[in-house]
Amino acid sequence: MGNRLICMTKKDSKEVGSRSKRMGGGGRSQRKLVTEEELHLQALSMALQQHSQRFEGSMSRRIGSTSSRRRTLPDSVPVNKQDPELLVNIKTKKFVLIHGEGFGAWCWYKTVALLEEVGLQPVALDLTGSGIDLTDSNNVTTLAEYSKPLTVYLENLPEDEKVILVGHSIGGACISYALEHYPHKISKAIFLCATMVTDGKRPFDVFADQLGSAEQFMQESKFLIHGNGKEKPPTGFMFEKEQMKGLYFNQSPTKDVALAMVSMRLSPIGPLMEKLCLSPEKYGTARRFYIQTLDDRALSPDVQEKLVGENPPEGVFKIKGSDHCPFFSKPQSLHKILVEIAQIQ
Repeated sequence: MGNRLICMTKKDSKEVGSRSKRMGGGGRSQRKLVTEEELHLQALSMALQQHSQRFEGSMSRRIGSTSSRRRTLPDSVPVNKQDPELLVNIKTKKFVLIHGEGFGAWCWYKTVALLEEVGLQPVALDLTGSGIDLTDSNNVTTLAEYSKPLTVYLENLPEDEKVILVGHSIGGACISYALEHYPHKISKAIFLCATMVTDGKRPFDVFADQLGSAEQFMQESKFLIHGNGKEKPPTGFMFEKEQMKGLYFNQSPTKDVALAMVSMRLSPIGPLMEKLCLSPEKYGTARRFYIQTLDDRALSPDVQEKLVGENPPEGVFKIKGSDHCPFFSKPQSLHKILVEIAQIQ
């Protein structure tokens, strides 16, 4: 699929700028900050409650009802008012948010709130063995099983309805799998600092620069979990808290790091090591977009640049100052990009 160049005229820029000024200031901005704070307190309270009830607790199973020219966006004042004109230009309003390794639907709470504010319809899913899904993560051995909540959701969509998929980190493998098996249900796929690999590659290969080869990791990593006994192959992995903070949350607010520390679960190793089968007829014709995070220590900017070079998407966007979790560290920039991609015809 060829690249597209999305530009704005000077007139358009002035109109957008003036509209942003009208929407962003005064009491409405203060009310938005209070709302976000309340959301976080609610999320943290629920996570702590779940954690006290069950060792591997989290929040909820489901939250919420380019071009060759790269776009780099700073974080900015939130848009606090629905723009009817914007919604008319967006054909697909439903976003399905897919978390990365160790995370759950809980991590999208800011993104869900921001998308709903402008009249869009976000849904965040827990993958199998993640969030509050009761499946033992040690028993999740394939990408198909790991992605099952997503594929079931797509299967149950009305025939004439499509969604925009957003996959974070290893969630990129899940949305790639969905693109191959349910291309008619997906309008666009957005890879958020994610494992966007080519046919025959493993999701783990993307992290090889940080973690070493797959074979070396499986033999030597101190982060492996042997859920079926030490004499059996490893079933998952989970970094220690200090490693997680350094890899994932080097720019994230302290309160969101606290939420993550009581909510994250081990990641099944099987889906990471599975080679993807992606055809040019299905996956190859999908409308893919990539969002790069420029202060990412889990998936470095160089590796992300390599991914988009080897498997070029339709558009590439960049977020300055974002760690591996832009839904925490740069939620406004992420929101603006998601809405902009939704508007692309």
